[in-house]
Amino acid sequence: MSNQLMAQKKTNYHVIGIGIGPANLGLAALLTKAEGVTSLFFDESPEFQWHPGMLIEGADLQVPFLADLVTMADPTSPYSFLNYLSSQGRLHAFFFFNRFDIPRREYNYYARWTADQLHNCLFGRRVTDVTYDQGCYCVQVLDQETKVETVYYADHIVVGTGTKPLIPEPLQGHPPEDVLHTSQYVMQEDSIAGAGSVLIAGSGQSAAEVFLELLQKDDRPELHWFTRSSGFFQLESGKLGQEIFSPDYINYFHQLPLERRLEELPNLTQLRNGVEESTLHKIYDVLYHRTAGGYSSGACIQANTEVENITANSDSSYTVTLRQHQQEETFDVTVDRVILGTGYKPDVPEWLDVLTKDANREGDGWLKINRRFDVSFPDERTGRLYTLTDIVHSHGAGATNLALAVHRNATIINDIAGRTVYKETGSNVFQRFGAPESVDKGAE
Repeated sequence: MSNQLMAQKKTNYHVIGIGIGPANLGLAALLTKAEGVTSLFFDESPEFQWHPGMLIEGADLQVPFLADLVTMADPTSPYSFLNYLSSQGRLHAFFFFNRFDIPRREYNYYARWTADQLHNCLFGRRVTDVTYDQGCYCVQVLDQETKVETVYYADHIVVGTGTKPLIPEPLQGHPPEDVLHTSQYVMQEDSIAGAGSVLIAGSGQSAAEVFLELLQKDDRPELHWFTRSSGFFQLESGKLGQEIFSPDYINYFHQLPLERRLEELPNLTQLRNGVEESTLHKIYDVLYHRTAGGYSSGACIQANTEVENITANSDSSYTVTLRQHQQEETFDVTVDRVILGTGYKPDVPEWLDVLTKDANREGDGWLKINRRFDVSFPDERTGRLYTLTDIVHSHGAGATNLALAVHRNATIINDIAGRTVYKETGSNVFQRFGAPESVDKGAE
């Protein structure tokens, strides 16, 4: 360790959070009521922004506003969405808005408002390394502006590094203003606006919202929308189906053998990756109105078709090679821009791989995550490493749901504080997920 680093050592904290997305931001907010628990959170971004590339006007959050940063654990918190509305003079407007779902942009404004009030959240700080020794975590943090690296110490770590865009390797290597992930859509709107033709790949909510946004423009380009899925399906929104986004289901799922958990994940896809009913209805209505009188819709929509390759042409256009799986036929489409709704993958820092190299594993190397969201180690260390990154295999498809992130945070705070700061509720749903004698096993 350099002399400069030695001079920049800081005192010990009970918990340090790495990454400030909605999950860790909610944890930071809830910790303000945990007396005696000191905390600090770092994020390399200069300020809080939640999916800035998908803050399309008119797009709504896919969960009710009650799944804000704190309400599911503490409805009286000053950091609730309703308190944010009150501070902005928007309570009456929201009352007349008369909806549970809220604009995605407003959720981002709310989260930024919360982050601005929390002194334990530091932005523009990149965690470069984390090590563990004798019950203490050593966290090296680089100030992105001053380039000064500081060492902090913590009893516990909470990893909230989230996800990053997933672009298949054959589709990489093109200018980001021409071939882009949906996560960059808003930032590249000016470039897309000049395109005569656009191809969109994917059948999730993001791809659908981009398609609808472009479809409604007065100067709309020729549109092509393809998905490798078997159709453009609606997100399952049935109330009983939604009960998998509950602590009860996590209890059930977590106690299953790994093999059964992995088998179950594909069955839950439609509860996570479909398109909101209202979005699909809007798309169909626009297409119907546009084709009245025999006019062309100006759009090609096709399922069972995967983008296999993208080739740049000399005239700045792109030839996209696609394959229709059921017919086993390949064909090309030439367009000016390509927008990929190809999903996300866990953002796992290198230091986390090193930190967990001695952790317990299950199956073919899956990291073993305990029910209370901490990584399992053979030495039963007192300093816990909590994570919400890459835990679908252990906690289920709904593990990153915004409301369940609040449940996770209440669990972590109670663990760290050694007392019940926030009540962890028992039965939350009307259905039962397993045999009667196994109901409580997952909570152990």
